Amino acid sequence: MTPQIVHFDVLGSPESAQHRFYADLFGWTVDVKGPGYALVHTPDGGPDGALVDADAPGISLGVAVDDLTAAVERATALGGTVVMPPTDNGWVVKAQVTDPAGNPVTLIQR
Repeated sequence: MTPQIVHFDVLGSPESAQHRFYADLFGWTVDVKGPGYALVHTPDGGPDGALVDADAPGISLGVAVDDLTAAVERATALGGTVVMPPTDNGWVVKAQVTDPAGNPVTLIQR
């Protein structure tokens, strides 16, 4: 299958302001999972994501891949850097790399 965007993370602070902003602006449902992390459900079949409390703002895309190990190896061969090796977080198996410019990309095992 073709890799596709299936998740996103929006980083920033303050946490309550971020939750209110995305819920009120876009109608997203914010489901707080614990300090610093809330899942977001978007309407009409859009990819879901998360709001992550962080000191610096940022956005990270989550891309589903068929072979996580091969995707991580390919990313490093193309000039990316591994930030988090393949990890099972209890929900999904994922890894995080950066592109050559330093932008984070989360690779998610399909």
